[in-house]
Amino acid sequence: MTRDELLTLVGTLDLTQKVGLLTGATVWRTRAEPAVGLREMVFSDGPAGVRGEAWDERSPSLLLPSASALGSLWDERLAGQLGELLAHEALRKGVHVVLAPTLNLHRTPLGGRHFECLAEDPELAARTGAALIRGIQAHGVAATAKHYVANDSETERLTMDVRVDERTLREVYLAPFEAAVRAGVWLVMSAYNGVNGTTMTANELLAQPLKGEWGFDGAVVSDWGAVRLTAESAAAAQDLAMPGPDGPWGEALVAAVRSGVPEEAVDDKVVRLLTLADRVGALGSGRRLPPHAWPGGTARRLLRRAVAAGTVLLRNEDVLPLDVSALHSVAVIGRHACAPRLQGEGSAGVYPADVVTPLDGIRARLHGRAQVRYAPGPDLGGQPLPLDPARCANPLTGEPGVLMRILDAAGREMSAEHRLSGRQLEPPLAPRAHTVEISALVRPPSDGKWTFGVGGYGRMSLAVDGQLLVEGEFARDTEDPAVIHLDPPRRHASVWLAGGQAAHVVARRELAPDTGRAVVVTAAAPEPEPEQALAEAVEAARDADVAVVVVGTTDGSESEGHDRTSLTLPGRQDELVAAVAAVNPRTVVVVNSGGPVELPWREQAGAVLLSWFPGQEAGSGLADVLFGQAEPGGRLPTTWAAALADVPVRDTTPRDGVLEYAEGLHIGYRAWLRAGLEPAYWFGHGLGYTTWSYDRLRAASEVDVGDGGDGVDGGEALVVEVQLRNTGARPGREVVQVYLARPESAVERPVRWLVGFTAVRAEPGETVTASVRIPARMLRHWDTRAGRWRSEAGVWRVLAGRSAGDLPLTATVRRSNDRR
Repeated sequence: MTRDELLTLVGTLDLTQKVGLLTGATVWRTRAEPAVGLREMVFSDGPAGVRGEAWDERSPSLLLPSASALGSLWDERLAGQLGELLAHEALRKGVHVVLAPTLNLHRTPLGGRHFECLAEDPELAARTGAALIRGIQAHGVAATAKHYVANDSETERLTMDVRVDERTLREVYLAPFEAAVRAGVWLVMSAYNGVNGTTMTANELLAQPLKGEWGFDGAVVSDWGAVRLTAESAAAAQDLAMPGPDGPWGEALVAAVRSGVPEEAVDDKVVRLLTLADRVGALGSGRRLPPHAWPGGTARRLLRRAVAAGTVLLRNEDVLPLDVSALHSVAVIGRHACAPRLQGEGSAGVYPADVVTPLDGIRARLHGRAQVRYAPGPDLGGQPLPLDPARCANPLTGEPGVLMRILDAAGREMSAEHRLSGRQLEPPLAPRAHTVEISALVRPPSDGKWTFGVGGYGRMSLAVDGQLLVEGEFARDTEDPAVIHLDPPRRHASVWLAGGQAAHVVARRELAPDTGRAVVVTAAAPEPEPEQALAEAVEAARDADVAVVVVGTTDGSESEGHDRTSLTLPGRQDELVAAVAAVNPRTVVVVNSGGPVELPWREQAGAVLLSWFPGQEAGSGLADVLFGQAEPGGRLPTTWAAALADVPVRDTTPRDGVLEYAEGLHIGYRAWLRAGLEPAYWFGHGLGYTTWSYDRLRAASEVDVGDGGDGVDGGEALVVEVQLRNTGARPGREVVQVYLARPESAVERPVRWLVGFTAVRAEPGETVTASVRIPARMLRHWDTRAGRWRSEAGVWRVLAGRSAGDLPLTATVRRSNDRR
């Protein structure tokens, strides 16, 4: 429908009806308004998979690789296909709006949500994010560009005020969002934080440049609970406050309009909401597109391909790919090999239907061909994990899983159901529900001390075989919804259990106002003596043709709601890798993390692979890479340091509520270059299974970038041609990267910055030419005094190669004048 038609619809509603539409009906739904043919719209988290409305492990989802893994693809076509898969999942689950992609940047490797963001470089994040958006929206499902803007760390995330200069905002942090608007995104999410003194849900940045200069015609939805002001956010360009049904608008906004907030502002918000509904088939006679035909096998093959395509080969001393015919024994080592981290903690989490672990993938590939010996190594030291069907049974039925009961104030059962997890975030509650009880039978295989825990707020208890281990009143100590509703603190206690005898575990949590519903019951079995576990791993590696060691972060160490304080792998994993590599030079280390970690043993390992959080097909995709069925296609979307102390930008802690982005334009590899420091691995780094020579770079001698007055994408800058040759013995794919430098600039600039990339494929010995388009906007800077984009006349350097630190080809181009 046209805007005029939508305005006509809005004109049929009174003020109370209009304002009522601007706050959600529930946590995940918007309100319906039959008077204008508006139906409810369903929202769902979605960066790594579409969960749907409920946290219910019985309703599984396809689990994609993490956003940091998608950033490592450097492949817009594959990113778009994964966006289409998200749309298919949304349609299957009745979801209209997917809350993805996250377009915040890897400003620091300590960012707690690093795994949910695409890259440290605005251009790579912009292109990958735009591809995801196009893929999602091609099937009538709305994508959401989030979190607008400068929401790049988690410490004090609800209240911190980011101070960042206008030029840095324009050229770095706003750039991926501008690309999202150019890609036609239908929804933008405003962030919790403030920018330059104003909370984002009331910030003028929602009007300019988002809705004004860029022409964004969609709606702005708040992050959940981010609207905290009535008149200020209503007068700003904030359109929809989530969640509902309560919030700071409603009757308060009706009163604010009658006291001076222009009703035209409300009308514009409603028009934008109706525009969204029209696009997703929730308005009038509009109908949703039928789900795209994605047979289960097709979807899993795509996810498997994505794992291999995003896996980054950091180092390879002629170890990979492994020749199956030459293998007799393989040692698989590390806790992450059989219990990998598939996704990060927080609101983006989903329950995957089927998971292939690295150990599963390796065993499947070597079945009947070579012996596979598994050694877990020492304990990682993380907190106990929620009960799962592999470790417990329903005390009533004996089925794998737990029994969940809802009790009234007198302790009478109101409902009971079998569940598959001890982590219940949204237990269904009837009126007068008073207590959530989760119980299970745990049967230890041998004698030992077990550690159990219960998580939540309010009065809680935990008993094992009638012995009370935890009891007390635990007050809520935070306003962060990620903690209250997703990851509440746990209280632990230990008890000795006899092997072979079932122990009855019962946890109860009383429901108090403003404490959420989440209840978590955890358990940890006795761990073997660390030195013995280390010795067994070393012995397995010593006797094997190849050792594959899988290491990584633990649950809670990379999570929404808090930032990291260290890049060190938890537990004794560094010691484990060093000990294994010392006895077997053919050691392949697989790093299972969402963001950078220190790799002090990297020069000792025969090969190092970075698998990120790879999603449900982790083991299948890894096996494809290890045994050469697929080339590791990933390139780093962020720079990896040898040690945290070397990182130029690492501050995540506000001071007096303010976080200064004092580094300006210089984040990621730009900061490393300005500081003259050498990281362990540069942005863009990644090896394949062949080698390449970069032979020639051709670029026009002069360039015309237009005047830049109406935006940043007008004018054709230049096309760069890079000739390169496959000098290895295998076919391969190479990501050709092009950077610009302006050494004699009159304004501050990075030493160099990414301006374009493309991928080429070639057979052994074949020479190919990569054509890389550099958009005009990449030569421009934001003139804060003039309030417009400008570009300088003079000489520019063009550099081409395979990473920000490996650019063997250079050329110069000249821009003849600055059109004004």
